[in-house]
Amino acid sequence: MSVLEVANLTVRYGAVEAVRNLSLTVGPGEAITLIGPNGAGKSSTLKGIVGLVGCSGSVHYQGQPLSQRTPEALAAKGLVMVPEKRELFVSMTVEDNLLLGAFTRYQRREKSIAQDLEWVYNLFPRLRERRWQLAGTMSGGEQQMLAIGRALMGRPKLLLLDEPSLGLAPLIVQEIFRILAELKAQGVPILLVEQNARMALKLADRGYVLEAGELVMEGRGQELLHDPRVIESYLGIRAQSQT
Repeated sequence: MSVLEVANLTVRYGAVEAVRNLSLTVGPGEAITLIGPNGAGKSSTLKGIVGLVGCSGSVHYQGQPLSQRTPEALAAKGLVMVPEKRELFVSMTVEDNLLLGAFTRYQRREKSIAQDLEWVYNLFPRLRERRWQLAGTMSGGEQQMLAIGRALMGRPKLLLLDEPSLGLAPLIVQEIFRILAELKAQGVPILLVEQNARMALKLADRGYVLEAGELVMEGRGQELLHDPRVIESYLGIRAQSQT
């Protein structure tokens, strides 16, 4: 059974269709990526899945229709998204931001929160070093690490990431993808929207290529990585001839 099954998703902003009839799946332990040029509908797809924008089509999570899509309801189900803008509490410390990620677990009186906090600090040693620093005073790369760490404190059964490398220095991007590869190795299912097609496809088991809101290609990550049509799609240039 798929962890996530999206069928005929259409996302609209007023009269404009940003995504048209998109279908995709995420299986247990899979890393799936959506790539394509700017404006292809990648981020809109994630927003449609979690209910941040108006959409039609069906979304099933762990075999059940995903009806209630408030952040709290999704987190309680283990579906956690790291948004492009991170949405940290900038006037709170690193550790307080992390603990807020486990809020629904705290409400359920789970006893493993402290253990998971230590796990996140081991994944991101820089967060441990800055645990008492205000989130708003951190660099962009550190804030991205914090946003991912906060999501992990919710013990995600599916982790959605929207452009985690956007605007970051190359060394920080490599660190972010190293962490994502480690999470994948630990069996965390990942649905990744990413502008860096090469790194995304190296990580992904499977990929979907979007162009102008429509699915134009899909396949194994390594196959897409070496397909010249993927480069054309990512640059926003439609292939002159397709087989």
